[in-house]
Amino acid sequence: MKKILFSIIFIFYSSSTIAHLEHYNNLNKIEMEILRNNEVIGYNYYFFKRENNKTSVSNKYKFTVNLFGVKIFEVEGYGDEKYFQNKLISFQSQTLQNGKKKYVNLVYNEDSNKFDIEGSSFTGEAEPENIIGNWWSHKILQANSQISPISGSIKEQIVTFIGNQKINLYGKNYETEHFKLTSKDMTLPENKKLNFDIWLDKKTSMIIKVSYERMGKWEYRLKNFE
Repeated sequence: MKKILFSIIFIFYSSSTIAHLEHYNNLNKIEMEILRNNEVIGYNYYFFKRENNKTSVSNKYKFTVNLFGVKIFEVEGYGDEKYFQNKLISFQSQTLQNGKKKYVNLVYNEDSNKFDIEGSSFTGEAEPENIIGNWWSHKILQANSQISPISGSIKEQIVTFIGNQKINLYGKNYETEHFKLTSKDMTLPENKKLNFDIWLDKKTSMIIKVSYERMGKWEYRLKNFE
């Protein structure tokens, strides 16, 4: 009953939000390590720039998976979210995945009040309530659907509160809220489904850990922020 009540409150709250940039006004950089089977294989960094009512959040990421000394998977790319008065107005990304190019070009259309998306997996319109599926903003836990920052595809999601949990990362103790983020459409192929465990720091409202399983156990861990 407690989880059901929390979910109802969460859905109601998300419908009245636009963005949560004010929670990150003092941040200049977020550093996350990417691990597979408890081994560091790469990084995911976010950089914040502000000018008057404009905010830019740039993302750089890279990871490499080796098996018996042989590189079997490599991803490298960047993204750039631009906000005006706390509203997302554009997003661009370029990703190289095992030599294959993926991309997203998103622009907010004032006339239609929708996002115009041109991506490697999807081209079309999207409602402005969609969130870019990055790990720097806790708004991803308050959205009904997300846009892939790599390909532009749109996936509806369900967020469930699991419980409170204490976590220690890199010698720091955190009081967190643990959530489960899954795809609403259960008919999607397993490799297309959303299935993440996410831990949110109560004090800073920052996502400090994300985990999922896909050909091994993957984790994104907050290592440093400034």
